[in-house]
Amino acid sequence: MRILNVAQTYFPYMAEGGRPVKVRILSRKLAQRGHHVTVLTAQLGPAEWPTMGAAVEKTPDGWRTVDEGVEAIYLPSWWRYRALTVNPHVIGFSRSALRRFDLVHFYGLYDLLGPAVSHFCWRRNVPYVIEPMGMYRPIDRNLRLKALWHGTIGKSFLRGAAMMIATSEMEQQELLESGVPAGRIALRYNGIDPASCTSLPPRGGFRAGHGISRDEPLILFLGRLIPRKGADILIEAFARACPESGRLVIAGPEGEPGYRAHLAKRARDCGVEARVLFTGPVYDLEKKALLADADLFALPSRYENFANAPAEAIACGIPAIITDACGLRSLVEGQAGLVIAPEMEPLVDALRKLIQDKALYARMQQGCRRVADQLSWDRLAGQMESCYAKVLATNHAAN
Repeated sequence: MRILNVAQTYFPYMAEGGRPVKVRILSRKLAQRGHHVTVLTAQLGPAEWPTMGAAVEKTPDGWRTVDEGVEAIYLPSWWRYRALTVNPHVIGFSRSALRRFDLVHFYGLYDLLGPAVSHFCWRRNVPYVIEPMGMYRPIDRNLRLKALWHGTIGKSFLRGAAMMIATSEMEQQELLESGVPAGRIALRYNGIDPASCTSLPPRGGFRAGHGISRDEPLILFLGRLIPRKGADILIEAFARACPESGRLVIAGPEGEPGYRAHLAKRARDCGVEARVLFTGPVYDLEKKALLADADLFALPSRYENFANAPAEAIACGIPAIITDACGLRSLVEGQAGLVIAPEMEPLVDALRKLIQDKALYARMQQGCRRVADQLSWDRLAGQMESCYAKVLATNHAAN
């Protein structure tokens, strides 16, 4: 198959969540299975080119790289707001190159690339699938703009999809409740980046660098610092569950201006300022060192379409506490951690249980491997291959 993946953000631009990681790994896995895969994305930062690790060449469409069998086309951005861009070259690319592809896979909503390419898909009878990535239901910021998108260019974009890819049972149910027919929904979990959970460094490196003893429980929160993720109640729950010892590491970029300062004040008010560490974003070796030293992962989020960060921690053998508002809940509950309501008292109780009940902790840790096996990208790439084949067969039969 000749597959075009369209993603507003892609490697090496890593500042807006996990989409670049997902698209890059899944593209590589499909290429390894013999498919021709191209990623179309926006060029978001020339300063990041040196981190590419592959030669970058100029083309009429923009910049082009080939990395482990995956071609990537970076369209020049004429205007940008956060990760949203205007890329006029998408028209020329779609007119000249779209015929080369059997199928298009769009990752995410609320951009202009997807609707633009989908227009040419419709004109050239190229079927496409959409993976909303938890964006179908507007949450967090810019709710009016998202509603406007749904009511204008997003309407025909979504209606024309041959298939919608849900990454959790929770998202699958949301799509059904929104009127998407069950026959147009495929369920495929997010996978685990094997590079993040293999070849971890020896335990103790992160702790030594930050003055944390080997015996202290280390609780990890990893994600964007925004109110929805629940780091605020985690700080207070940590203060109550670990009143004398233990460390809470809050790692991730600030998603809303001033929110890190708000969380730091929360730690001061709870009397645990000295035991709460804010690292900012962590990548590569620093992230591996942190995962090697963490005892427990906690994400008391009010909503997560899937919850990639705890899945990654679980793959590293770290039991997790997540809420029943996380799509990963069906895999975690009873196997690799505790699933709770997104409230203070259940969170305090869960922290105490997994810190104090050694038998429970050992059982959850043993279950981490079983969950990780279900999130293998090789397995999930096979599911996507089957989904694509079904879409192409249906499109062929209709024409």
